[in-house]
Amino acid sequence: MVLCGCVLFRKYGNFIDNLRLFTKGGSGGMGYPRLGGEGGKGGDIWVVAHKKMTLKQLKDKYPQKRFVAEGGANSRVSALKGSKGKDCEISAPVGISVTDENGKIIGELNKEGDRILVAEGGLGGKLLTNFLPLKGQRRIIHLDLKLIADVGLVGFPNAGKSSLLSRVSHAKPAIADYAFTTLKPELGKIMYNDFKQISVADLPGLIEGAHVNKGMGHKFLKHIERTRQLLFVVDVCGFQLSSQTKYRTAFETIILLTKELELYKEELQTKPALLAVNKMDLPDARDKFHELVNQLQNPKDFLHLFEKNMIPERTMEFQHIIPISAITGEGIEELKNCIRKSLDEHANQENEAYHKKQLLNLQISNTTSYSERPS
Repeated sequence: MVLCGCVLFRKYGNFIDNLRLFTKGGSGGMGYPRLGGEGGKGGDIWVVAHKKMTLKQLKDKYPQKRFVAEGGANSRVSALKGSKGKDCEISAPVGISVTDENGKIIGELNKEGDRILVAEGGLGGKLLTNFLPLKGQRRIIHLDLKLIADVGLVGFPNAGKSSLLSRVSHAKPAIADYAFTTLKPELGKIMYNDFKQISVADLPGLIEGAHVNKGMGHKFLKHIERTRQLLFVVDVCGFQLSSQTKYRTAFETIILLTKELELYKEELQTKPALLAVNKMDLPDARDKFHELVNQLQNPKDFLHLFEKNMIPERTMEFQHIIPISAITGEGIEELKNCIRKSLDEHANQENEAYHKKQLLNLQISNTTSYSERPS
């Protein structure tokens, strides 16, 4: 059932995840006082979602990153009502969050064709403005790309995420036996025999304190927000960042990862999650795996081992726990099947919830219409 023909892969070097743009709506046209003519409204600036667009393409095409809409036409004897200025459309990728200079969200582009008005054109001159036109709105906006993959690999440095990505997708991320191998996201795609594709992102390794921007900090965590599901990857033998830091068991690693996600944004814990327990080729790995599964089945029995500020409000519930070895290939086929099954189940649940909501809205609408009829 599974893969693995051709695999698409792109390096993060060609990947821009945010862009700052200057936008200005067109100025209104002059009014015509003697005949009461109104100037045309200035053009508006829109950000429009296009599937084949990337932020890098946008930056390369418009290096000045400056967008100004056309001004409205002046009122004149032959056309007392001036025509509206031409709108300016900025093509952007799907999965973009648009914010203003203060970080306030203006809107999001979640699907092809979504449009967001970011700067309005000025009104044309008319009686209320003494026939003088108004200037267009000036606004600096930020385009922030968060949706980068179906699955995001979550783990502390050196858990074997890069090795796993190369196994499931034939991508070629840099792999070495030291912390922080991955400094920027690496993207790969699993391709199944029926041509189904699932994108996987190896995100930079978290460290304790990431929620306060230590290490990759927020840059890493914001990418997790727009992956459809999480795949935790932990070393069955535990983790130690350096000789100066404390050694953590696999169970402690999972608890700390969960806490980092919670401290950054609690909603991240509601995402569907799978757990890949890596490095099963190492000595005593089987015993350690069984110990970990027991701890995950009864997490409250072991939370007393942690300091109070390290315990998350809720522990992560994994849909599947799969023992793997990215080196030998053990468990990789099962993992790929589980990833697909989990994504399909979640998509079905979302569709079902959407249809139920539509039906409820229809019932409410019909009830309201009936109650408003005259007796």
